[in-house]
Amino acid sequence: MELDSVMTANPACCRQNTPLRQVAQMMADNDCGMIPVVDEQDVPVGVITDRDIAVRAVAGGKDTTRATAADYMTTPVRTVVQDSTLADCVAAMEAGQVRRIPVVGADGKLCGVVAQADIALTGNDQVTGEVVQQVSKPS
Repeated sequence: MELDSVMTANPACCRQNTPLRQVAQMMADNDCGMIPVVDEQDVPVGVITDRDIAVRAVAGGKDTTRATAADYMTTPVRTVVQDSTLADCVAAMEAGQVRRIPVVGADGKLCGVVAQADIALTGNDQVTGEVVQQVSKPS
């Protein structure tokens, strides 16, 4: 199965200088828990998750009014190439223990995101179970 059939194409993304509040609003507006952070050429340089905001910023007592995506994004970013197979994508998610992974084109630019939920929607219960189990293992 090809990634194009399961990924969310043209996902919302932000820059490193995007205010943290705006990143959180993007998550709410797009009903997602991860926003890729891209550079000026749209190449992913990190990701920021709802957990990054809630745990690292808010629960950590940080001043979120002045914070940007760069302050709380996770780097380095793990990506998969758009022409990868679903099996390759699953393997990358398992290896990195990530629930969502940015997809890049041959030029390295962001073109999509694959999430555990996307894999679950393929209807392959065995693959879905494997991904959930592997990414949920304590590191």
